[in-house]
Amino acid sequence: MSTNLHPPHPLLLDPIVRRALEEDLGRAGDITSDLVVPAEREARALLVARKPGTIAGLIAAEAAFRLIDPSLAFRFEAQDGEAANQGQGLATIEGAARGILAAERVALNFVGRLSGIATATRALVEAVAGTKARIVDTRKTTPGLRLLEKYAVRCGGGFNHRFGLDDAVLVKDNHIEAAGGIAGAVGRLRAGLGHMAKIEVEVDTLDQLQEALALGVDTVLLDNMGVEDLKRAVELAAGRAVLEASGNVTLANVRAIAETGVDYISSGAITHSAPALDVALDF
Repeated sequence: MSTNLHPPHPLLLDPIVRRALEEDLGRAGDITSDLVVPAEREARALLVARKPGTIAGLIAAEAAFRLIDPSLAFRFEAQDGEAANQGQGLATIEGAARGILAAERVALNFVGRLSGIATATRALVEAVAGTKARIVDTRKTTPGLRLLEKYAVRCGGGFNHRFGLDDAVLVKDNHIEAAGGIAGAVGRLRAGLGHMAKIEVEVDTLDQLQEALALGVDTVLLDNMGVEDLKRAVELAAGRAVLEASGNVTLANVRAIAETGVDYISSGAITHSAPALDVALDF
């Protein structure tokens, strides 16, 4: 696995996977496997990509099998962040058949969901290749799975926006309305923020952009602007602030957005609407 993916530490990963296993096992465990499969039965299983895509979530699959039965042997045949072909083996699991079966669905759910996000991200990243724009995610993630879904974005070559409300400032339209304007919101922030925090403000118009630039904010989110307005925004900013384009980003228009000269392009769709990659586990 590439070291620049910064996979989550097991202290953070294991509780997420454990909750998924607890949900699946319920109160009585895997009653089918426990009754059908002899306790002494050993098996060898291969986790396979049924469709081509960018892989993410193998670390969660490994955790699922390890938490169910630490004696199971899990061997990575591919790494998170790698491209997989149709039919390619991703991991081999050997040991007690009951343990493999008990962890199977949870492992596949993680790999399928996260690989879908990585694949969708990779498509946008490749579409803007050669421009300076970086693809970033949003907070539009599955409750409880943000840590892993943002990891999947990194596996796809994207970058992470803020993880939550507590690690970065983003003044959105409702904040501006509630604060009585951009100046009021920025003024209150500067009075209360520590010296390490930067300020990003969302704007809908070029007039708002000019107001934000005059206030010296660090980053401006250009919300739902057309390509021509984005080009004008880049000219007006002239390097005085980092510019992020957001809203209705698709594979069809992302290249045109990137060519306006913006620094970042944020997409909620790569996490909230990415179709899962088809993966399977075969004995």
